[in-house]
Amino acid sequence: MCRHLAYVGPEEPIGRLVVAPPHGLYRQSWAPRHQRYGTVNADGFGVGWYAGGDPVPARYRRAGPVWADQSFADLARVVRTGALLAAVRDATLSGADAEAAAAPFASGVWLFSHNGAVAGWPASLARVAGTLPPEDLLALEARNDSALVWALVLARLRAGDDPGRALAETVTEVAAAAPASRLNLLLTDGAGVTATTWGDTLWYLRRPGGGTVVASEPYDDDPHWQKVPDRTLLAASGTDVLLTPLKDPGGDALANALASPKEPRT
Repeated sequence: MCRHLAYVGPEEPIGRLVVAPPHGLYRQSWAPRHQRYGTVNADGFGVGWYAGGDPVPARYRRAGPVWADQSFADLARVVRTGALLAAVRDATLSGADAEAAAAPFASGVWLFSHNGAVAGWPASLARVAGTLPPEDLLALEARNDSALVWALVLARLRAGDDPGRALAETVTEVAAAAPASRLNLLLTDGAGVTATTWGDTLWYLRRPGGGTVVASEPYDDDPHWQKVPDRTLLAASGTDVLLTPLKDPGGDALANALASPKEPRT
């Protein structure tokens, strides 16, 4: 299990969102408060951000723990952005992918993170992986479940799906193939944030100065943090947040909910 966070809003130093909060993502790398699976997020971290009007985000990723990277501390202190996605990766089985396995994954304007695990990986998704074009499989950044889930999402985005449908249909497809999976997904294009809850925690905060934070857990004790129910699709733009229920695979409610999203949660 990992922890992740996305933000869209007025420009802020990266460190004000990731490092400075008393229970921010930086501290969650060794002392998360709401993490149910795993305890130390020390097997890599990353941050992607949008700057200077460039629609394509920059990324900084490393294979080690965020607290050991002094270069990141300097970068986070001085770089400002109006949108970012950051993640710390749970301690897991060793592998050769190093920082390539650390979120955020990226393509074009998109940044993506997966907080969770695919049950029975990799055998459980062999059939699902076969639906992707061979070139997409060969282009995977890493040989882990999150990279494949990202490939499934990206294929839908490239086919013209909006972000909400791309995430929702990927979640239900993977959950049907591997029912015990935890699939909290996070996606941004620098203008909005789309996320799912499926097996773990997610919260959001409308910030008083404008903008919205979506995170695995609150980074401080502000009473305005709102918990997102499990099996929910979240879409945030500015301070508008829409929550739509996700149903288990095989039902018709998902299609109906995507066609008629709920009003913003208050």
